[in-house]
Amino acid sequence: MAASIVMPAMTAAQAVEDLEIDLLLEGVFQFSGYDFRGYQREPLRQKLHGLMQADGMPTVSALQDRVLHDTAAFESLLRVLSGQPAPLFDNPGHFRALRDSLGPWLRSCPSPKIWIADCLSSEEACSLAILLKEENLYDRTRIFATVSNESLLEEASGGCFPLDRMPEYEENYRRSGGQSSLASYCIESEGKALFIPELRRNITWAHYNLTTDASFNEFELIICRRRLGDFGVALRRRALQLFHESLPLFGMLSVDTTADLSATPFDSRYKPVCAEQGLYRRMV
Repeated sequence: MAASIVMPAMTAAQAVEDLEIDLLLEGVFQFSGYDFRGYQREPLRQKLHGLMQADGMPTVSALQDRVLHDTAAFESLLRVLSGQPAPLFDNPGHFRALRDSLGPWLRSCPSPKIWIADCLSSEEACSLAILLKEENLYDRTRIFATVSNESLLEEASGGCFPLDRMPEYEENYRRSGGQSSLASYCIESEGKALFIPELRRNITWAHYNLTTDASFNEFELIICRRRLGDFGVALRRRALQLFHESLPLFGMLSVDTTADLSATPFDSRYKPVCAEQGLYRRMV
């Protein structure tokens, strides 16, 4: 008699959980249209485990039951899977690289447009606005900040941040090459720091989904530094193709380093401007 094959306990548990995750993501997509099915599995699993632990749920199936019947739980899930908002000048090296390379390119364009894809905070958009203002480029440049999670759009576009983060942000600003004082771009309002209206007037906020939507304009610079790392291979290639279609020749692309533009077919399309900061120029 042939011996029966018994799967190791951990492997069997993993297979069951993978099925539960598939069902959860499919349920979220069918229920709301938000599509996380093509995201990298292990980072996504860790985020789900964090939610489960916080709410005392033993299985992904229990989490699925909660999020499909409880609006607050569903919003919490979307928030976790949508990523973390970027602090003000969160990567000073990135903004220094932009200061060094962006000016000459934008000055050669009659009406420059910049797209910040999956921009989850006013801090991210206003970091760029401050840079453009100090390089005398803001008045003629339009910034489009898009958010894939429509429920977070109002929060992301609010234009304020906690006052207690000002010392940290001031240091980031200084290290990024800031030419003034960060406090000159903010006012205190209801216990928070609020970006001045002048800094926000050229920023247009909109709902846009990188996983499903098509190109909607041509941009001299596209920034997507905190999302591609969550995508699986197919979604990441789709997003990079979308960005390529939305850039003119010599347009600039700023992505997180996980995007890997050295891979075919993107290796022949771009020239590194500052590869260690994920900054590239379209050449084809």
